[in-house]
Amino acid sequence: MFFIAFPIMFWYSLSYRTFVNLNRDELFVMTKTEIIDAAFKVWGRNYYRKTSLSQLAAELKVSKPALYRHFFNKQALSKAMAERFFDEFSAFIQADLSKALDAEDADEGLSSVIKSISLFFAGNVHALIFSLINIYDRNIDIRTITDNMKSRGADMNVIQILIKKKYSCDPVVIRLIYASLTFIMSHFHMVNKSIESPPSEEDIKNITSVICSTIKCGLGYCADETEIDFEKLEKQVEGMPLNAEPEIFFKAVAQAVAQAGPWDVSMNMVAEKLGLSKSSLYVHFKNKKDMLRRLFVTEVKNIIDFAKQGINLSANTAEQLYLGLYTISVYLRARPEILVAMDWIRTRKLELGKPDKKLEIFRLFEDVDIKLSDQLCKWPDNEKQRTFHWIIFLLVNVLTCMKPEETLKYYLHILYKFIFQGLGGFKK
Repeated sequence: MFFIAFPIMFWYSLSYRTFVNLNRDELFVMTKTEIIDAAFKVWGRNYYRKTSLSQLAAELKVSKPALYRHFFNKQALSKAMAERFFDEFSAFIQADLSKALDAEDADEGLSSVIKSISLFFAGNVHALIFSLINIYDRNIDIRTITDNMKSRGADMNVIQILIKKKYSCDPVVIRLIYASLTFIMSHFHMVNKSIESPPSEEDIKNITSVICSTIKCGLGYCADETEIDFEKLEKQVEGMPLNAEPEIFFKAVAQAVAQAGPWDVSMNMVAEKLGLSKSSLYVHFKNKKDMLRRLFVTEVKNIIDFAKQGINLSANTAEQLYLGLYTISVYLRARPEILVAMDWIRTRKLELGKPDKKLEIFRLFEDVDIKLSDQLCKWPDNEKQRTFHWIIFLLVNVLTCMKPEETLKYYLHILYKFIFQGLGGFKK
């Protein structure tokens, strides 16, 4: 009897100890859905600056091996996140895309699609951050997005079809539409601190209305108010002296940032470009943060100084805006590494410290007497300054999508028209 009971008692004792010592990995049975949900939130809080499984495990209060049971590595999880994003986004807008093609008026159909996209991202800040970071990091390109959405029954080409029914415009206008939606939605979530608490239905309704109105009408000017002599203004700017040759240290920093991005750039990289030791850089910069901040502040000051020379060539609002756009473009085209560095800064939340307000590039047009439509006055925060921020955002967006051999003036004429009139400036 003892020989029968002993194995039973031993097994019972071992099982009891095992049960008592169970850790969270064994008590908490995770699903793939829960892991993906957590990944969107955890990595999104930091704008995907760091995307380690250790962070995710800490958030879920499990060990990394517990995650490996569901995902072999971080890349597998990232792929699953992309699949989730495409599934949810396409499901949300699919019906509106289909109905839009049957709308009696192209504007009505286009408005319903823009509204649908806006509503999705207004209610899903983590989806917005995920999509933007992956697009800017080129993990997902536009063709991949289009193909993935179409395979799920949501054909994004519907937007182009609708626009062509009523408007005569270049593909760059499509880019300006998406850029405007992106900027306004990102600003909306930033002001509302959506990562901490979801926005209200009323706020979502208002910002969706702002986006649709901005895309349709821009600043709301009529064609007569914005008719200018582009060639005359461009010749005036081309006659201005441009000192675009930077200090050797800042040029090396800008080149390194353009090459690796602000998160991955190192002082070692800058030192190598200068042919110096890393220690010698500390004579000029306290640390990497100081190096990036000083690059940003110095270049913003140079851009503003040059652009204000152009703006001051006229007292007419429309001309002043174009002169500002053109002078900034001339400067950045002369300094391509600065353009890339500025684009990195534009698309990342960099903790560089608060710059002197007098140097903020988004205040560049503050002396330009731009009137705002009633819809734009509903923008959260300081609507006029945010309007100028939107204008600069669109400009950098256009410049970064251009190829070196493409004509700058052609793109700027389209941008100018879109800013003042939105799609209304391209009616057939």
